[in-house]
Amino acid sequence: MLTMLKKMLAKMVVIATALVSMHAFAADTPYDLTVEVSDKLFKNITSNQAKIKQDPNYLKTIVRAELMPYVHVKYAGSKVLGKNFKTTTPEQREKFFTAFEQYIEQTYAQVLTLYSDQKLEIKKPKTDATEKTASIRVKVIQTGNQPPVNLTFYWYKNSKTGKWQVFDMSAEGVSMVETKEKEWSPTIVKSGLDALTEQVEKAAKTPVSLNK
Repeated sequence: MLTMLKKMLAKMVVIATALVSMHAFAADTPYDLTVEVSDKLFKNITSNQAKIKQDPNYLKTIVRAELMPYVHVKYAGSKVLGKNFKTTTPEQREKFFTAFEQYIEQTYAQVLTLYSDQKLEIKKPKTDATEKTASIRVKVIQTGNQPPVNLTFYWYKNSKTGKWQVFDMSAEGVSMVETKEKEWSPTIVKSGLDALTEQVEKAAKTPVSLNK
């Protein structure tokens, strides 16, 4: 069950990386952004396969340049901290957010090695365009006889910038933010946020490998 969950989350992140760079496009709605950005990102990955095979860490360069400027690291990180947020200091959180940003960069780069020309079916949301939140459902069509993976991306409209941002995603109903919160919370409770930050920093330094 755990292995299956990890595989679902991995496939989920492959698509998620296409969503966070939404500001680079003129599309106005989460649906339009999802369609345009996913199409562009995966075309870029396909066209750079030779370079990626020669140096898998090149995926980090792609993620850092195209995706990380549009990831709301502090918002996502705060949700991951959950109930532990109030037990930490601003200084501890800033250090954690920095490590978390590096972790996201490494994780997205690693998961992008799983991309193998999967097809997407993106469904238009039923929510009113004037609302501040929206969810976009995406079906990932696998090759061979593998069943499709059902994803949901949760967006909110930043009241200060007016831009839409992804704040969470789920695969088959499993939230990525909630998963990391449950995984990391025991470390914070037992050893403190500084210990978790050190753990996350170490994980972020893992080289990207095509063998994983």
